[in-house]
Amino acid sequence: MILARDFQKSLQLECLVASPRESWDIRTPDLNRPGMQFCGFYEFFAFERPQVIGKVEMAYLNRQSPERRLEILDKYFSYRIPCLVICRNQTPPHELLLSAEKHQVPVYRSAQVTSKFTVAAIHYLNRCLAPRMTRHGVLLDVYGVGVLLAGKSGVGKSEAALELIKRGHQLIADDVVEICRIADDRLIGTCPEQVRHLMEIRGIGVIDIQAMYGIGAVSDSKSIDLMIELEVWDEDKPYDRIGLEEETIEILGVPIPHQVIPIRPGRNLAIIVEVAARNHSLKRTGFSPVRDLNNIFQE
Repeated sequence: MILARDFQKSLQLECLVASPRESWDIRTPDLNRPGMQFCGFYEFFAFERPQVIGKVEMAYLNRQSPERRLEILDKYFSYRIPCLVICRNQTPPHELLLSAEKHQVPVYRSAQVTSKFTVAAIHYLNRCLAPRMTRHGVLLDVYGVGVLLAGKSGVGKSEAALELIKRGHQLIADDVVEICRIADDRLIGTCPEQVRHLMEIRGIGVIDIQAMYGIGAVSDSKSIDLMIELEVWDEDKPYDRIGLEEETIEILGVPIPHQVIPIRPGRNLAIIVEVAARNHSLKRTGFSPVRDLNNIFQE
């Protein structure tokens, strides 16, 4: 569901005819330009999508007589259209607003040219309609890599994140990470607005990272590129000491590189996370010291 108020605000639209509904049942991020419908062709009319009128469609309407224009628009608005957006700050004919009010179809106006508005609207709808979930953890931007710290409650995720923030990295979310899949191979993590920039440290309580460390210590969103799971060191568990094979974990159907880091006294978690992030960046460029070493021994 797309909220009418958020749609108008996010895309900076002027309301010409108010929406009678608070939300629209939009299932696809695509838009429709109704040029063919104005000419009378309704066989493949995607009326369930937001409608966009550009310079061409408006010029066609303005060339019609008022009676013909009202006839075209009455048939067009008889479909259950979620909304209509007029681009380029064009002034719609009186018949358009009259017919839209009659059929209770909201009409908005944008100052953007049609192509730029279309890109912005599709991007907004993609974000709204993307599959999403909430996951316990801490999300940080470490050297440009989105690192999701996971693990049981009390294992030390927030403490490790606090040390990373002190070292110049950015906090995106603490404790609650909202994840959405904006593409087949890309996840974006954000923080609920109510707790944005806040962090809980046991023994101290809730602290405001932006107030303590400045605006540069926080960010609103980041792609999730690497998941690091923290766990208490288990002497009987064999941990990876070479890293030849990369493990992944699926989140919303997207495979994410996954590493398990055991915790014991004396280990500097912040440095280990930094190294893991830098190593991940090198792997993305094709560099792998483990692979090179393995090739040497095979020769």
